[in-house]
Amino acid sequence: MSDLPHENDQPDPLDAFEELIAEETDRDPDLAVIEAGSRTLRTQGGPPQADVPARPEDPEVDRALREVEAELAGRWGETKLEPSVSRIAALMDVLGTPQRSYPSIHITGTNGKTSTARMIEALLGAFELRTGRYTSPHVQSVTERISLDGAPISAERFIETYQDIKPYIEMVDGMQEYRLSFFEVLTAMAYAAFADAPVDVAVVEVGMGGSWDATNVIDGDVAVVTPIALDHTDRLGATPGEIAVEKGGIIKQDATVILAQQPVDAAQALLKKAVEVDATVAREGLEFGVVARQVAVGGQLVTLRGLGGEYPEVYLPLHGAHQAHNAAVALAAVEAFFGVGSVRAEALDIDTVRKAFAAVSSPGRLEVVRRSPTVVLDAAHNPAGAEVTAEAVREAFDFTRLIGVVGASADKNVRGLLEAFEPIFAEVVVTQNSTHRAMDTDELAAIAVEVFGEERVQVEPRLPEALEAAITLAEEEGEFAGGGVLVTGSVITVGEARLLLGKG
Repeated sequence: MSDLPHENDQPDPLDAFEELIAEETDRDPDLAVIEAGSRTLRTQGGPPQADVPARPEDPEVDRALREVEAELAGRWGETKLEPSVSRIAALMDVLGTPQRSYPSIHITGTNGKTSTARMIEALLGAFELRTGRYTSPHVQSVTERISLDGAPISAERFIETYQDIKPYIEMVDGMQEYRLSFFEVLTAMAYAAFADAPVDVAVVEVGMGGSWDATNVIDGDVAVVTPIALDHTDRLGATPGEIAVEKGGIIKQDATVILAQQPVDAAQALLKKAVEVDATVAREGLEFGVVARQVAVGGQLVTLRGLGGEYPEVYLPLHGAHQAHNAAVALAAVEAFFGVGSVRAEALDIDTVRKAFAAVSSPGRLEVVRRSPTVVLDAAHNPAGAEVTAEAVREAFDFTRLIGVVGASADKNVRGLLEAFEPIFAEVVVTQNSTHRAMDTDELAAIAVEVFGEERVQVEPRLPEALEAAITLAEEEGEFAGGGVLVTGSVITVGEARLLLGKG
C-alpha cells in the first residue's frame, strides 16, 4: 500500500499551498533545422544547486514572509498583463538603475529556460564568478525565484529586500496608471538583491515573451533563445515566427545571441533581429551542439561541441535528449560570455565544465521523488513539452505500466498535452491543483475520456487522493515489477505533489 499520509493522520496538506503563486513553466524543445543568415560566431583557427526551500522554521520569519507574500499576491498576477516596461523602468530609475551594475545573460524561449538558466549558473559558479539567477515560476517557495551563488536567497533576505524597496514601489504605484504587478515587483527585488550582493553576473529568465517582459530593462551581453513552440498564443502570436518576433526583443545592440534549434520561421525572425542590431549569432547544429549522448545511471553522458572545441564525457544528472540540448546551449552561452570564439580561441577548462554539469539539478523536471513504485514529477504543460517528456520517459525508465496524474491549467492546450502522453500512460488519473487557474476536473476528465477511452480514466478531484490512487494502480504490478507514476500538466500541480510526497 502507499505510504502517503491520510487525511485523518494530519492536517490537510492543501493548506500549505496558498502561497504557490505561479505562472506556468516553459520547457522542452521543438527540434528543427534552422536557416543560415547573419553574422556567426566561430572559434578562430559550480557548486551543487540547492533544493527547493521549505518554509522558515522561525515562526516570526515565517509570519513576516507570509505578510510579504500576501502583499505581492494582492497585485496583478502573472496572467494579467499590460504589455509595457514603463512601470518597471520607472521603478529602476528611482532605485538608481541597479540592473546596470553587473553584466547579464538574458534567456527567452518557450521551453527549457529554467533548466538552461540553472546550467549557466552552475558553469559560471564553477569558474568562480558570483552569480545571481532570476527564474520563474517557482515550484514551492517564491524565494526560489531569486538565487545568489547557486542557492535561493534566505527568507530573511527576501523580506529585507522587499522592505528596502517598498517605499519606492509605492512611489511608482502613485505615478502610474496601473500599479506594479506581482512579477514586476519580484523582478525589481531580484535586480536590487543582485546589486546589493554584489554579483559578477546575472542570469535572467524572462517571464513571458521578451520585448515587453518586465525583465527587459537589462541589456544582456549574451541573449539566449531556447526552443520556441506554440504557447501563450493569445498574447505572443499564432505561429513560431510571430512568437519569435516578440521574444527577439531581448536581443540588444552588439550582443551575442545563442540560438537553440528552432522552427524555420522562428529562426528567420530571430536572425533578422540580430542583423538589425548588429548582434553576433551562434546557432545550435552549426556553431555548437550535441555530438553524442548515452543514457547513464541517474542521467546521461554527453559530448558537447562548444564554440571553442569539443567537451567529451560530460555527465549530466538530468534525463532526456532535450536536457542535453539545453546543456549545449548553456555551454555556448557561458563560452560567449567569456569571449570564446571572439577574443579568445581556447576552450573552457574541461574538468571545470564537467564538475559544473555534474552538480546541476532542476526540481520538477523528470525528478524522481519516490521509489517502489517510482514516482516522477515533470512540469510539462504544453504539447511540445509533453512530447519530449514522453520520449525521455521511454528512454530513461523501464516502466512496464505507467500511471499518469494530470492536473492542468484551463488556459492551456490540454488535449494536445494528453495526446502526447497517451502512448506512454496505461491509465490516467485526472485531478485539479489548488489554484483558481486549474481546469475543472470534470472538464479535464471529459477531454481525457475522448483521448484515452473511459476505461483508462479515473477522476480524483483532490490531488492527495489522485496520488494515492495512481500509486495504488502502479503497485498492482507487484513490488518487483515496473510500475510507475508520472505527475505532470502544470508546475503548480508538480509543486503541490512535491510537498505531499515529502520533498520540502
